[in-house]
Amino acid sequence: MKYLIIFFSAFLLIACKKDKETSSAPADSDSVQVAQDSVNVKSPSEKILVETFAFPTEIKECSCYFARNKADFENEKYIYADDAGKTAYMKLDGKRLAMNLISSSDMEVDEVLTKEIENGDYKISVKGKKIKGEEALLFEGTLTIEKPDGTVQTMPVYGECGC
Repeated sequence: MKYLIIFFSAFLLIACKKDKETSSAPADSDSVQVAQDSVNVKSPSEKILVETFAFPTEIKECSCYFARNKADFENEKYIYADDAGKTAYMKLDGKRLAMNLISSSDMEVDEVLTKEIENGDYKISVKGKKIKGEEALLFEGTLTIEKPDGTVQTMPVYGECGC
């Protein structure tokens, strides 16, 4: 009987303590708290984060480099750069990427620029039209980024290609 009273007293003590802990939460908050996962999963309807970066040090000679508009271009806020042949550079979803160029047109001949870039996470196409041609060829166009999950983002670009 003595052990029964000790057990019952301990049970009440624990139950009362638990009531005090849960009742101390603000009245307008839910009693269920969900831990936020540190991984940011985007749905297909969300945009791809396209960030600006400085001109890549890996590019030594001929290149194409683009910004979102003329003002960003003049302020050297590039969103795309390539070495006019093999490698394209972008900063997408927080990661600086060096990707292989699949195809690229010769803007001097066509006055139209097309580039196709792919890696496992992104398929990128650049299409533009020459607006001025001196030492470097200025152009305006669009850059389209596609992800395997169906996310597609298209944005205007302004830039130049030259040696």
